[in-house]
Amino acid sequence: MVVFSRKGVTMKLKNKLYISFCIMVILPVVLCALAFGGIYYIQKESIERTYNVDSGTGLVGVYSPIILFGRITDNIYEDMKEEVDSDPEQFGNTDYLETLSDELSHKLSSLVVRKNGIIIYNSTNCTNHELLKILPDYSSTEENISDVGTYKGGEYQNLIKQLNFKDEEGNFYSVSIVTSLRQIPPQIKSFIMEVILVIIMVLILTSLGLTLWIYSSIVKPLNKLKLATNNIKEGNMDFEMPKVSNNEIGDVCRDFEDMRVILKQTSEEKLKSDAEEKELIRNISHDLKTPLTAIKGYVEGLRDGIANTPEKQAKYIQTIANKVNDMDKLIDELTIYSRLDTNRVPYTFVKCNVSDYFGDCCEEISTELEASQIELEYNDHITGPAYMNVDPEQLKRVINNIISNSVKYMAEGRQGKITIDLYDEGDYIHAVFSDNGIGIAAKDVEHIFERFYRTDESRNSKRGGSGIGLAIVRKIVEDHKGKIWAESVEGEGTTMHLNLLKAKDDNYNETQEV
Repeated sequence: MVVFSRKGVTMKLKNKLYISFCIMVILPVVLCALAFGGIYYIQKESIERTYNVDSGTGLVGVYSPIILFGRITDNIYEDMKEEVDSDPEQFGNTDYLETLSDELSHKLSSLVVRKNGIIIYNSTNCTNHELLKILPDYSSTEENISDVGTYKGGEYQNLIKQLNFKDEEGNFYSVSIVTSLRQIPPQIKSFIMEVILVIIMVLILTSLGLTLWIYSSIVKPLNKLKLATNNIKEGNMDFEMPKVSNNEIGDVCRDFEDMRVILKQTSEEKLKSDAEEKELIRNISHDLKTPLTAIKGYVEGLRDGIANTPEKQAKYIQTIANKVNDMDKLIDELTIYSRLDTNRVPYTFVKCNVSDYFGDCCEEISTELEASQIELEYNDHITGPAYMNVDPEQLKRVINNIISNSVKYMAEGRQGKITIDLYDEGDYIHAVFSDNGIGIAAKDVEHIFERFYRTDESRNSKRGGSGIGLAIVRKIVEDHKGKIWAESVEGEGTTMHLNLLKAKDDNYNETQEV
């Protein structure tokens, strides 16, 4: 299998290993065969040229040296026969014998001449006694020229070509060409050495090439991966994995890079979470200390008799109750957010009529807003029956948090007003919550749903809060597969948009832990 990428065709690692195995087997054989053929041709030509033998004799000499040694002296042997016919007395001439011996030495052979049974010339390395054991016998009664080719095995291993003749004076001669079969022609020796050298070189080059190929495919990516793991081990999450080829190890390296990115994001989120938790502790400490200080002061006032009239006592007690309610609300927010953040809130989704549900919520809210002298306007623009699958209790928490946030940031000296508009938008129910409060700065609008985020104006004790109210709202809405966002004009007011999915099934009742 190959993978097509923008950079071309990339071979998988398993295919590389398969091909390398085939190359390791086939390539050396092919290269060695080509080298063998080339070297053989060169040495064959050298043998035929040096020893003046027929074409094809060189090949015979590789597997049958005795035939080669027999043929390389054929020309000299024929010349000797002609000399016997024309001038046999020359074989008693030392100068002629020296010249003949020199020619034979170039043919890897030696000359031995016997006259009347006595060795008169010997160019071999053997003694006369040894030659008598090696050389064939000849009959002194023969009057005709005779040539005999004899192989002497055993401990001697010689090939002997012999001429037996008688000169005009009646002397019997036996002229022998002795060729030792224990020797190897230089060309064949060179051929064998060159073949061995070529085989070694082919194996070395093939192994080196395959090693470099596999190294670039396996070892180099593994070294890059090791470098990356060392950086991760040392805490350097910013080290990026170098680019690698598109094979199995490359896939591992890319998976490691994805893991590094996730680890970096997780680490950054952990640092951010730790910072937020520290900020939360500071905020909670401040927000708890403020009502506790007030409660402590009013309790001491009651204990010391400062509230010496029933009216003052009732006012002190009501203030203490209000502060206790604030603390209870703060603790309740922390509890619900902790459960939401760890996905441990069991949602009970039921099918609700949209108009009825929001109408009931607005009726309940209006009573509390009247006490705060804030006007509530509710406009239901839905003309037909519409239903949604929600957890009524958790969605009510969303509405209450949005309304309480609007109440908290109402502008002083201005009649407060909150407007709720309800629309049917196909697959969604769109609820719009608008107020005429102090608004939110443009730089803060996109952050108000982040946990523990607080605008600069919210730090005073009057408007203080945990900074998680709207984070709770977003979490609940997202668990309902809805969407919430804000629009605001600083000094004029804020508008919250809430989209909730409409119900599609006629019967729906499900308890789900998100």
